[in-house]
Amino acid sequence: MIRSKVALISSAIILCICTYLFFPFPDNVMLGSLSTFMTFPIRNQDGYIVLGIIGSALFVIAMILLIIGLKKYHFRTVLIVAIVYGLLPQILITFYQETLASGIIAISYDGNGKCNYDSVSEDLLKGECNFVLHNHSNEVVSLELEFLDSYFMDGIRMESLMNLAGPYSITIEANHKKSIQLNELLDVSDVPKHIEGGTSFDIHFKIIDDETTRTL
Repeated sequence: MIRSKVALISSAIILCICTYLFFPFPDNVMLGSLSTFMTFPIRNQDGYIVLGIIGSALFVIAMILLIIGLKKYHFRTVLIVAIVYGLLPQILITFYQETLASGIIAISYDGNGKCNYDSVSEDLLKGECNFVLHNHSNEVVSLELEFLDSYFMDGIRMESLMNLAGPYSITIEANHKKSIQLNELLDVSDVPKHIEGGTSFDIHFKIIDDETTRTL
């Protein structure tokens, strides 16, 4: 079944390098990506990401070496390796958060948050945001949260309008998922470029604990 051990070992080493290049922890490395390949961001609002392109090329080379190293079952093996490659980082992150991590390092976010904005008057918006944070550690975690604007808004403030009433102090019990709902009346009279209403999905934010900061 094995044609070349050298090719298989080389493939495994390159895949490890690929994982290291864009390991999605402690920050969300895909944030702001306009185009992606596997776990690699290829392009964002600033243009093409050279390291992401290099990682993508290395991944393709690793798959070619995998095929070269095997005598048969090429398609099946490549498919399994690609699936494992995509799932393994999250498995490792969850394992680490539930065993060794503490503070905001033990916090995870599923990316399914939503904010809704309704116009109350010319200078007032009603903002409502809903999302879930999961504390994987065995200790209570307290943090501050700041909203981040989408990279697709071209300088127009939307999610970050919630920061007019922030930052938000949040405490999450040990080994607990907390559903968070924020309702604020926002004075946007001093905000030159902002939305007048609408809904934002897949919101992102920054969480802060003393000197530690993460982007989720």
